[in-house]
Amino acid sequence: MARDRLSAQEREELEAVRARLNQQLQLVTGVSPSSSADTQTDERPTLLAKANNCPCEDEVHPSNGWRPMPHHLSKAELWERIRQEAQMDASSEPALASNLFSTILVHPNLEKSMAFLLANKLANPTMLGMQLMRLISEAYEDDAGLIEACMADLQAVYDRDPACDSFSQAMLYFKGFQAIQCQRVAHWLWRKGRKALALAIQSRMSEAFHVDIHPAAQLGRGLLIDHATGVVIGETAVVGDNVSMLHHVTLGGSGTGRGVRHPTVGNGVLLGAGVTVLGPITVGAGSKVGAGSVVVSDIPCHSVAVGVPARIIKRDIVKEPVKEMDQCTDYILDYTI
Repeated sequence: MARDRLSAQEREELEAVRARLNQQLQLVTGVSPSSSADTQTDERPTLLAKANNCPCEDEVHPSNGWRPMPHHLSKAELWERIRQEAQMDASSEPALASNLFSTILVHPNLEKSMAFLLANKLANPTMLGMQLMRLISEAYEDDAGLIEACMADLQAVYDRDPACDSFSQAMLYFKGFQAIQCQRVAHWLWRKGRKALALAIQSRMSEAFHVDIHPAAQLGRGLLIDHATGVVIGETAVVGDNVSMLHHVTLGGSGTGRGVRHPTVGNGVLLGAGVTVLGPITVGAGSKVGAGSVVVSDIPCHSVAVGVPARIIKRDIVKEPVKEMDQCTDYILDYTI
């Protein structure tokens, strides 16, 4: 009921109920309802630890977090591989030669190439490409973890997306990968206190890629957002390592509070196309959520969930959902024709 339609007595009763609820909340959580969002977001590392509190015996399982694998390339090897792929494409398709030269072949390293690529994707008449390129280069110079995460994401796309034939293909043409790298730069700005510019980059990223990820959201390494159109990740969301998600996935908030109000997604989770996860809940490591599901309660580790609202139909799965990227099996337990 709208407040302006309440009588004076009803308003007094409503305020009394609200005061009692706030007092109970403070007693239970030890956190004042008026605490700032920045203070309460300290809960997020604890929530991620909870989501990942199911270690596997296999230490290289995706749910145990990102780590270099024997087949992964070093930074120098990856950059040389990208250059070789670009040279081959330029030779076989002369119409692309100018683009490949200016984006990859003219640059001395991966950082400079990514800065040029992302700046040109985000540039508009009021946010100039040269300014953005200097900004992104500054971010890469200041935080080596940004380019390390970029390499992990690139390797994840190459490993998990059967439509990806080369590293340069993912780097140049896969907007999910590009959007993640833009968010990483925006998150760097957010941590530096440059929130206005971080939000401006978020806005341009949403316009350019149709992917809306708040700069305060925390993203792990080795992420794959396949197709990516319509993906939304809110301010207090946390996404672990080795997560794969398809288009139209939403990690949305619930309520108007200033604390954690978005989901925490553990390592090695697969979110199918159109999955919606709402509120401060956790999706446990190594789990799989079926396409079109709406998740409004916690999902334990290594489970399969599907439906509206989502319900758990399998537990203790030993498969690696993010490696198989299989959105069809495990959802039908029995049926009769």
